[in-house]
Amino acid sequence: MQGAIYGYIRVSSIDQNEDRQMIALGTKAVPVQNIYMDKQSGKDFDRPQYKKMVKRLKAGDLLYILSIDRLGRNYKEIQDQWRVLTKDIGADVCVIDMPLLDTRSGKDLMGTFIADLVLQILSFVAQNERENIRKRQEQGIAAAKARGVKFGRPARPLPPNFQSTYQRWKSKTITGTQAAKECGMPLSTFRYRAGIYERNK
Repeated sequence: MQGAIYGYIRVSSIDQNEDRQMIALGTKAVPVQNIYMDKQSGKDFDRPQYKKMVKRLKAGDLLYILSIDRLGRNYKEIQDQWRVLTKDIGADVCVIDMPLLDTRSGKDLMGTFIADLVLQILSFVAQNERENIRKRQEQGIAAAKARGVKFGRPARPLPPNFQSTYQRWKSKTITGTQAAKECGMPLSTFRYRAGIYERNK
């Protein structure tokens, strides 16, 4: 009796588009109700949908994923999850963009050896690429900061009456609380913006 067919999608943030993975699973006729998807940040790898799917998987079932790095963030995680799926549960796994990683074929000694070898290489490549991306991001941010690029939300423009209010506050005509109220901002914000204004005068 043929097992059930599942598909798993993971995107690294809620803003990343999952269409490419969904289209790939569609070509394999994976039932929509059997597609599980997690949208998590790179730092947060708590994947509730993946865990839910693994609980449903049984020996003889087939799982499709687009690429091997959907299984984990690094070499060890990918290797561990592959073992859980194929050895502990006994399900078949097909990596769509790497036909050599299809446990339905080559179940003899040579086929298993080749699949294990490819898995180890791709796991290493996936972790290495992730580390390289992080390094490039860090280098890019450092270079941008050196050029004076500011990160974070841009500061709101100062209200039209800020300069006159600042002068009255500086001359102690009004208190900081009154000045902040006139400018429509919290006292801490007024003092912070006043400090910047004074340095830039």
